[in-house]
Amino acid sequence: MLKELLVILIASSLVNNVVLSQFLGLCPFLGVSKKTETATGMGVAVIFVITLASAVAGAIYQFILQPFHIEYLQTIVFILVIAALVQFVEMFLKKFIPGLYQSLGVYLPLITTNCAVLGVALTNVQKNYGILTGIVNGFATAVGFTISIIILAGIREKLKYNDIPESFQGMPIVLVTAGLMAIAFCGFSGLL
Repeated sequence: MLKELLVILIASSLVNNVVLSQFLGLCPFLGVSKKTETATGMGVAVIFVITLASAVAGAIYQFILQPFHIEYLQTIVFILVIAALVQFVEMFLKKFIPGLYQSLGVYLPLITTNCAVLGVALTNVQKNYGILTGIVNGFATAVGFTISIIILAGIREKLKYNDIPESFQGMPIVLVTAGLMAIAFCGFSGLL
């Protein structure tokens, strides 16, 4: 069991990185990766939301949707769970960490529509993960998202000091960088 959880941890965070190999969650990945502090805050918020959403969605699926044979409602139920969790995170940050709340801006509510969060909940169901396995998969996926966004933020901070051709300035160089990161993360596929 421990070996299976370790394989899921490595696979979900590095090999099948949600952003760089599945291309889910690109909006906050590209939008919040201008500074490492903001990227770290977004990563921590995503870790919290995805991990908790995996636990709650897994429990709802296993104890409510399956017994009553209403699995077809899973997407709607998962979206409602995610929206409620994001509202909780938003209220918490607004009250206790207002600086981070201000720097995340519009991207914090966008976690609700972040397809990576819903993608993890649906992947857990598709792969028949139990609650514990789903939580580990959700946590690892969120850690992979956090690793990716912090690396991109660090690179973007360094790019400010480089002489970039005018046609590549702004989002084009960010997209080229993200593409190169995706190629680099393909190297992890040999781990499993």
